Amino acid sequence: MLIALMVAVGLQAAPASPPAGVGVVIHEADTRVEQVPPHNGTGMSTAYRISDVAPNRAMEFRKRVMHPGSSIGLHLIAHDEVYYVVSGEGDVISDGVTTRMTAGDTAYLYDGNNVGITQVGDEDLVLIIAYPTAQRVP
Repeated sequence: MLIALMVAVGLQAAPASPPAGVGVVIHEADTRVEQVPPHNGTGMSTAYRISDVAPNRAMEFRKRVMHPGSSIGLHLIAHDEVYYVVSGEGDVISDGVTTRMTAGDTAYLYDGNNVGITQVGDEDLVLIIAYPTAQRVP
């Protein structure tokens, strides 16, 4: 029934290569990777590299679970970027300004900002991160 519904609304399950212009459904569990956070980050995180399996994409869409004591290191961004906090707490840094974020908060970061984020507290910090790619990724 799910397949019939997906076909009816023009969606396909990834990672199959759909015809141009047809959307894909990506299962979070298929994108899970345990790793040190990027940009010389510290600690460990669980990354869900959701958009990596979307063919011909023009944006990145990711979920990252920052485990206690972890951080994404400071790095210059060459695009606007959004961090949305699903749960937990973190300190986001943008151009030297540190702001505490909790569930429901969003950091809209601008092209050229020097940014990073550190998990704080006892609970995992769960983030949704989205930003455009420089060009379409096949």
